[in-house]
Amino acid sequence: MFYTIDDIYALPEGERAELIDGRIYDMAPPTRKHQRIAGELFALIREYIKAGNGSCEVDIAPFAVFLNEDDSNYVEPDISVICDKSKLTDKGCFGAPDWIIEIVSPGSRRMDYHTKLFKYRSAGVREYWIVDPEKYRIFVYNFESEDTIDYAFSDSIKAGIYDDLYIDFSGIADLLDI
Repeated sequence: MFYTIDDIYALPEGERAELIDGRIYDMAPPTRKHQRIAGELFALIREYIKAGNGSCEVDIAPFAVFLNEDDSNYVEPDISVICDKSKLTDKGCFGAPDWIIEIVSPGSRRMDYHTKLFKYRSAGVREYWIVDPEKYRIFVYNFESEDTIDYAFSDSIKAGIYDDLYIDFSGIADLLDI
């Protein structure tokens, strides 16, 4: 069966799902560890943008991204950075964000590493980070340069879409000892 965004909006209250190429993927509620990592990353990126009077906007899930500006693709990345504000409406982002970060949960592993990796690349996302708290790894995909780098939670990682934003994951690693 082929689903559309109308089917996502028709889900029962409190039920969350994503839609990729007309297929619905249910989403489990995030863990506390997941939320703490997402919150910390969001705060670091937001402060960087604010301090530099940046033109980009950072949003945290649940935040609707209509990847291909069609009715068969709807995702809620953990962190989305959008630099073209013409893509933004009250409903979310229409088109690909510049930078997406997904934090892996046990139930999202295959989606984050495979399905979304391919979808984000083909939709025009410039940079995609997979933060895997279970493996203590961060996989950075820079789709513009075709680079993929594997980092540890002890590393400081440069955001490819900015000249001088580095995120020190050693501080975030401290959040994992909940």
